[in-house]
Formats: sequence, structure tokens, C-alpha cells
Amino acid sequence: MAKIVFIGAGSLGFTRGLVRDLLTFPAMRDATIALVDIHPERLDFARQMVEKIVDLGRYPAHVTATADRRKALKDADAVCVTILCGSTDVWQHDILIPKKYGVDINIGDTRGPSGIFRALRTIPTMLAICKDMEALCPNAILLNYTNPMAMLCHAMQRRSPIKLTGLCHSVQGTAMMLARWMKVPYAEMAYTSAGLNHLSWYVQLEHKGKNLYPRLRKAVLTDRKIYNEEHVRNEMFLALDYYVTESSGHNSEYNWWFRKRPDLLAKYCTRGTGWNPGRHAYILKEYRRRDKFWKQDVRQWLRQEKPIDLARGHEYAASIINAYLGGETYTFNGNVPNTGLISNLPAGACVEVPVLASRKGFEAIHVGALPPQCAAITSLTATVEMMAVEACLTGNPRLVYQAIANDPLTAAKLSLAEIRKMVAEMLTMNRPHLPHFKKIGI
Repeated sequence: MAKIVFIGAGSLGFTRGLVRDLLTFPAMRDATIALVDIHPERLDFARQMVEKIVDLGRYPAHVTATADRRKALKDADAVCVTILCGSTDVWQHDILIPKKYGVDINIGDTRGPSGIFRALRTIPTMLAICKDMEALCPNAILLNYTNPMAMLCHAMQRRSPIKLTGLCHSVQGTAMMLARWMKVPYAEMAYTSAGLNHLSWYVQLEHKGKNLYPRLRKAVLTDRKIYNEEHVRNEMFLALDYYVTESSGHNSEYNWWFRKRPDLLAKYCTRGTGWNPGRHAYILKEYRRRDKFWKQDVRQWLRQEKPIDLARGHEYAASIINAYLGGETYTFNGNVPNTGLISNLPAGACVEVPVLASRKGFEAIHVGALPPQCAAITSLTATVEMMAVEACLTGNPRLVYQAIANDPLTAAKLSLAEIRKMVAEMLTMNRPHLPHFKKIGI
């Protein structure tokens, strides 16, 4: 009987969707679903939601809930992690301090000044989870959904032998969007995506053996509705010839081009019709909104009498776990160490490439070189991420400064002296959350 652990089960939307997907596989219908969260009320709601799915599907599954991570991890087969280290109040200051200096951030959970500080707070907890797994379930796989994806996975892959990868829905989500734009059935589209999490490129995009990029370029240039849906990404595509996987808002803060002047912010980052055009602190504000109504929303979901859709969704996790437990092999895009998989990105960096999941674990697929115009920004980003992880593992505040000094958006806005001052203020604000740093002076 399989045992699947959810750490951060209070991320209720993720937990509900992943459990729903898992239980669609016959091999896991009698699984133990072990829920873990440090927030008692969220944990109890997670338990109620999962038990409702089990009851509605008439699955012979068993649900447990505990704040004791080690208790839940004992003899686990797979572990899914969706945690937030530090409250939204801390995250708010990660965004507001850079804004004071002129660095306007859209989300700030993946890279840049706020993404790096989120990594500094979160890496120790992720390494502690790995250490517990090494002792209690050394053969289990770890599937990480927590951002900053690449930095967290890179730290764990450097320090732990646990089989692990990071998962993000942006690859398949964007592919579905492109299929819709070009009126091609998604199931018939063939693609290869490679790069970094949130900065991965469709180096192959085909339908029945025919290159789709000329068709996509025509659609972006001639259909205003399509262009307006993704201002930033469409501009990047028209310039670089390959499409990037993550939303316009995310990518607007990963480069030099769109957020360095008020007129550019207004033109590219406010009026797009996609889910995230790039407005300041977009996701933080959404989290704050959800914080006000989450109990009401959960209670409404639990009370609803209309049938709940139990069909499998498009997240990778359930199919990966099924493959690892002996089911059908499954290919997905995962975050793994760069062992020559992408030849023009730094060795050892955490890259996002096609990966085969099976009973053996994870087998990454060699891609080769990215197009040079895509590799330029991607390679710099990978180097900055590796610097930030090294800063965390060694407790070196000066390396934090040096990593952020090389961040493209920060460097486009600030001098080295201004960056130093900003980082010093962020280190001071985060000091209670950085006990692994013996000093914070730079």
C-alpha cells in the first residue's frame, strides 16, 4: 500500500488537486495520504477536503493529518512539498524594499532580490526535509512545487542523495495556450522545452512534423487579441525567435527590457489580458485577498452539493508517482542537475528539461545547446542562482550582494552602491529568518 506525504498541505488548492489526481490511478486508490502542516486550522481543512474526495470517489484510501513531519515521513513512497517559509508580511517587505530603491517587482518568488531572499529563508527547511527523508524513507521520491524552484532544487541536489525533482505547470500550460492560438489540437502538438524553471524555451514546436514557429509568428503579428494576451512574452518571441514558458509578468522581472522605466511598465506590464500581465506585487496582493476569504471559500467547497469533478488534471505529480510505484512510465519537464543536458548552461546548475519517470526514478533527457540568443540571459540567470545558493549554504552575506548585483533588472535600475544599500536593508529585515548567517554585514 502506497504512502504519499504532503508537506505544506495547507496549500489547499494544490493539495486538493494533487490528491484528486493521485486517486484516479488504480494502484493508489488504497494509498495512505499523510497530510502535514504547521498551521492547525489549515491542516484540519486539508484533511476534511481530502476525506471528501476519498468519500466521493469511494476510494479505499486512508487519510492522516499531523504537524509532526517525521511521523508522517516514516516509510513514505513519495513526498510532495508546497511550503512557504516566512509569512506574506515578510514577502511584502521583500517587494517593498526594492520598490523604494526603484526596482519594481511583479511577483518576486522565483529570482531577483525578493526571489533570492525567499530562497535564503526556505533552503534550510528543504534541506531538513531531505535529511528526515534520508533517515525515515530513503527510497522515496521528493516532488517540489515550492518557489524559487531552481534555487531550492539546486541546494537539495547538491546536499542530498534523495531522488528529487521540481515541478511547475508553466510548460504544459503555455503549450496549451500556444495550441489554442494556432488552432492545433494540444494532443497532436510535439514540443521540447529546455532551460530554467520559468525561463525555459520551446526549442522544438511542431504539429505532424511541421515547424509551428512560422505560424505562431504570423498569429502574434496579425492577431491583436493574441498579441495583447501576452505583451512581454510576445515581444520576447518576436525578438528571440523562441517562446518562453512562464507568464509575461514573471518574465518581465527576469530581464532588462520591460520594467526599467515607467513608460515601459505602462506599455508592456499593465494592460495585457493574460492571467499575469506584470502589475506591481500582483501575486502578493492576490495572496492577501485570499487570506481574507480562504476559510469562507473552503467551507463553501465542503458544503457544496453539486457533483465535484474527480477527473485527472494536468499536473505532473500523480503520473510521476504512479510511474515510480511501477505503473506506466511517464515523461515530464522536471528540474534536475545539468550534467551536460544543456551544453551551453553552467555545469551543475538546476535546469528544466524532459525527464522520464519510472520505477528507477528520474532519467533526464539530453537536449544539447540552447539557441545562443536564448542562452545569453538563461546562462546569466543560472549563474546568479548558483551564487545565491552558495551564499545560503555558506552563510555568506557578501555573496548575496554579489548575486543580486548581477540580477538583470536590478542592474538595469541601480548602481553597485545602491544595490549594496538595498541588500543591506533586506538582510536586516530578514535577520530573524536567517539564523544560518553568522553575520549580515556586507
